[in-house]
Amino acid sequence: MLYYLSLLSDRLTWLNIFRYTTFRAGLAAALAFLFCLAFGRRMISALYRFKLGQQERTGQEWEAIHHGGKAGTPTMGGLLILTACTLSALLCCLPTVPQCHLALATLLYMGGVGALDDALKIRRHNSDGLSERAKLVLQAFWALVAIVWMNAIPALAPHIDDLYLPFLKEPLFHDPTHLVELVLVFLLMLGATNAVNLTDGLDGLAAGTYAPTLSAYLVLAYLAGHSLFATYLHLPAITGSNELAVFCAALLGAVGGFLWWNAYPAKVFMGDTGSLALGGVIAILPALVKHELLLLLAGLVFVAEAGSVIIQRAACKTYRRRTGQTLPPERRPFLMTPIHHHFEIISKQHLKAAGRSADSAENSVVIRFWIVSLICAALALATLKVR
Repeated sequence: MLYYLSLLSDRLTWLNIFRYTTFRAGLAAALAFLFCLAFGRRMISALYRFKLGQQERTGQEWEAIHHGGKAGTPTMGGLLILTACTLSALLCCLPTVPQCHLALATLLYMGGVGALDDALKIRRHNSDGLSERAKLVLQAFWALVAIVWMNAIPALAPHIDDLYLPFLKEPLFHDPTHLVELVLVFLLMLGATNAVNLTDGLDGLAAGTYAPTLSAYLVLAYLAGHSLFATYLHLPAITGSNELAVFCAALLGAVGGFLWWNAYPAKVFMGDTGSLALGGVIAILPALVKHELLLLLAGLVFVAEAGSVIIQRAACKTYRRRTGQTLPPERRPFLMTPIHHHFEIISKQHLKAAGRSADSAENSVVIRFWIVSLICAALALATLKVR
């Protein structure tokens, strides 16, 4: 919307700055971040007032990490991310770019699914929200909507059936049936939403690891939208993708602003409202810039989180099928999953053995995961030059 101020640049020349994507991207990030700072405390108070608190998980396994003290901390803080990103994107994005429409619609749709999940947990006073089958159906529906939407985008349609590998200049193959892209979008939607949701288990972990991954796709979107850069780097040139970078910047600012309140010790949790929304966006962005498989590297932390759960479940089910008994904890691949809890337990053990307080274990794991995420995002961008 602010772009149209540049139409008055013949009277006020400084308004011409709103024509530049880079300026509007920076402005979008700043506005979203400042919105979170300005209204974060009020939203946290409102969540307290409506008793939208985190439900405590019980069981012997959860006693090992002692997270009971977090019960009652406001959840559904993802509403802050959704509101800040939406307002900032509406102000700063060019309203005629369909890629931004799809990205924003994905954010709000998956945020709505997450809000329903959170509401059910709060209503039932336990950690059981939507069933896995219900989530799968809702995610599959949006994957189908997304693939139809992408085919209707003129700038994206010529590339929609091309599958690119990170180290190759040309697409690996072209599939005119749309089947491969449909499967990819579905797997991305299913995998990313659940992976980000699983990562949201420690204060600041999901938001802090998400930011570098999102930043990598912000850069890719900007490069793919400029024919000169796209040609030089052998990227698919997709008109309008540079405007998608403005949306990414708005979301990045919102995530950073949320992290201000979610950093250890967290005053609010994003809940499924935030984690499913963020997962949905990071699933659709690779499809919009045609770098679907690069997400395996850029989002390696999320891959590891989801992979650890799959491996642990497979090991337990295999052992039960063979012996009819529960797999003993000492024989499991991980002490606890998702994998951040595995490292948290190990860190606490080391601190206790050294005679130090184990309270810092959670924060040390979070910061190290941030570092790994940042390195993975940098390596993902480095593959552009390997071409």
